Amino acid sequence: MNLPTLEHRYQSGLMDSGRWTNFVPRDSDIIISTPYKAGTTWTQRICALLIFQSVDLTEPLSRTSPWLDQMVKPIKKVLDTYESQSHRRFIKTHTPLTALPYYPNVTYLVCGRDPRDIFISMENHYANIDMPKFVALLEQNGDVGEPPPELPDDVNERFKLWLTRGSFPWETDGFPFWSAFHHLQSFWRFRELSNIHFLHYADLQSDLAGEMRRIARILSIETPENLWPDLVNAATFSEMKQRHEQTAPNTDQAIWHDPSKFFNKGNSGQWRGVLSQECLDLYEAAKQEKLEPSLATWIDHN
Repeated sequence: MNLPTLEHRYQSGLMDSGRWTNFVPRDSDIIISTPYKAGTTWTQRICALLIFQSVDLTEPLSRTSPWLDQMVKPIKKVLDTYESQSHRRFIKTHTPLTALPYYPNVTYLVCGRDPRDIFISMENHYANIDMPKFVALLEQNGDVGEPPPELPDDVNERFKLWLTRGSFPWETDGFPFWSAFHHLQSFWRFRELSNIHFLHYADLQSDLAGEMRRIARILSIETPENLWPDLVNAATFSEMKQRHEQTAPNTDQAIWHDPSKFFNKGNSGQWRGVLSQECLDLYEAAKQEKLEPSLATWIDHN
């Protein structure tokens, strides 16, 4: 099998995949790469619980595992944070594998989710951002580029736009962000590689304890049996929401109107009763066009 190679660079006011250039991997590293709103923080929380074997964090999760590509912090500060860590590192990214360095000696965890729920969750997420504060942070670290685009008032029109327009030349969907379809497909092509592992948001919901044990096996982490009940409980949606000051990203930078709403509902099927039949038909057509059949079947199972 051919190995993944760099084909693209995601560069915008929000993120720059070129920030990986000076990253030095370690054999034990875990790279968490998910589409936005597809279980990133959940996967980070699980990794933290397994690595530290404790429900308590010594610092906010986004300080321990900052989003490497995001432009709200200088890249030197982010790289210095990771370089200074003596524990097993778990690195957050939203970059697809076509723009992410492939390291044979690290473990990649890729969490997927029904794209319709990704869209609905991103709607809530976007509305919760304190945009002036967020833009001010971005301006400290570079040019934020164009202002956020004007979007249709109707959620179904926004969904159609999200499915049919790209933000980068090699993508045909995801506007005004980037493509969740492309992200998952970029990793799915290489799913036979022994260091690429897929998780599904719905599986974390339906069998959190079982999935955490599977992740522990993937990472070769042994956990005393008596710790499992507390670790699993600490990874539940309700506990992460309750501990949002520690678990939600960027809480130390005050970019949210309400940090607790980063964990909004967390359930699947939120698109039901929101998206029109026309939108659902468009989604099915897009899924078949953009994803290979096995991924199209896997991605929206529940």
